[in-house]
Amino acid sequence: MWDNHLPPVPLAKDLVMSIPFVTAEQVRPAALDKVTTFDNPLKRFAARYFYFAMSLLFAVLVVWGFSRTVNANLLHAAPPRPLLLWFHAAAFGTWVMFFIAQSALVRVRKVSWHRFLGWFGAALATAMVVLGTSTAIVMARFNTTQRHQIGADAFLAIPLYDMIAFGACIALAIYWRKSPEFHRRLMFIATVGLMDAAVGRFDFIFNHNLFFLCLDVLVALGIARDLIVDGRVHKVYVYALPVLIVGQNLTIYIWRANPLWWRGISHAILG
Repeated sequence: MWDNHLPPVPLAKDLVMSIPFVTAEQVRPAALDKVTTFDNPLKRFAARYFYFAMSLLFAVLVVWGFSRTVNANLLHAAPPRPLLLWFHAAAFGTWVMFFIAQSALVRVRKVSWHRFLGWFGAALATAMVVLGTSTAIVMARFNTTQRHQIGADAFLAIPLYDMIAFGACIALAIYWRKSPEFHRRLMFIATVGLMDAAVGRFDFIFNHNLFFLCLDVLVALGIARDLIVDGRVHKVYVYALPVLIVGQNLTIYIWRANPLWWRGISHAILG
């Protein structure tokens, strides 16, 4: 039940509209509590806690996936990995914690801290695109020259696509920061796009090119949430998911087929 002593809905709405990077549970808290007095427990849970629950799932996936390889590939790697990889790992891990924190802070009505973290998130996302792209190039060179891996240049398509998709979703989320229904879904999709590095640590998923499918399943949970709560699919998913699927399949083709035109591009990037 919602608290009748909370500010009126329009006042809460005006407050949230001034806050950057509104995610999941950060949209009109008073109004959210009011509209989630559903008789159906599943609908009530999905309306109030879906995005927060997904942020925790992201953390589980990251810990579970990277725990399988972090020792051999980072902590005690031989040969030692470039220092840039450590900064990359720190930034992307911080993003997951940021996504959790933003949702939790609004649930406990810490709006001022949420506003502060919003600006931090904008800066962090920008740094992640730069770091992600730079790390992909550095590691492709490292894997080719130091570890003598075959196909490291072709695999460069995967992390570069990830950064393009993440950057595009974040840019749109910033643009629509005053439209919470658009903003929170774009932030959700952007964060889902980072999970391929975690689920790809499982050999079966990686060897059968299933990591992008895993991401689509996570996005589909967002679609299911909309159907349960609102009875319809939001247009962000209607437009974004098909574009993502096309981009994912094109990227898989580039990686696995390594066509001549991509070899020319990747070799030019790697020098």
